[in-house]
Amino acid sequence: MSLLDQFRMDGQVAVVTGSGQGIGRGIAWGLADAGCDVVINARRQADLDETAAGVEARGRRVVVFCADIRDRSEELADLAMDRFGRLDTWVNNVGGSDDKRTWSLVDTPDEVFRSQLELNLTTAFQGCKAAASRMPDGGSIVNIASGAGMRGSPFTGPYAAAKAGMLNMTETLSIELGPQKIRCNAVSPGPVVTEAFHKVLGTEGAEEAIAATIPLGFLGTPDDIAAAVVYLASPAARW
Repeated sequence: MSLLDQFRMDGQVAVVTGSGQGIGRGIAWGLADAGCDVVINARRQADLDETAAGVEARGRRVVVFCADIRDRSEELADLAMDRFGRLDTWVNNVGGSDDKRTWSLVDTPDEVFRSQLELNLTTAFQGCKAAASRMPDGGSIVNIASGAGMRGSPFTGPYAAAKAGMLNMTETLSIELGPQKIRCNAVSPGPVVTEAFHKVLGTEGAEEAIAATIPLGFLGTPDDIAAAVVYLASPAARW
């Protein structure tokens, strides 16, 4: 077996939450490229249809779960097991903000703070539990965090706090689940060009201004994040 063969995941099954667009779609397609059958999830059927078509175009099977994932991770995991009989990789990608307004942290309404924690952290917690209980022979959990979780983040404080919690949760789970041969890792993207990126920072010149703060001089793409996830989910990252 060559080194590159260790990045193959033929016959394995992956779940990707929040995979209707952007980074989640890129991850689903990347895992399909690596050989996985994929269970995808998002709230908009039309977006999922496009993601599903991409998985099938790569020669892999796909199952669609169109729903708000909050409090439904167990249902999603059961679907994966019912359709494919196994679960090897779970990617907690769903997140962001339902409310596009911004506040300083002390001015943030309590309900917005709670909502951000629920969407960005609690869903991942539930997903990790659902996945771990269905990986008797080991597997990989990958949490999509954010660079915002590693530093102060003015005007996106609740989101950043949730992602900081995700990073700590990931470290704890990696220790607790390691003896079960379940690996838990996080990917913390910087600025990535997606549909959501354009909605939040769609002002003229914003993309160029942010790219100028990056040493390489350009923004990331969903494929950049997908490549990291494929590595972490594959046998190449067994240690």
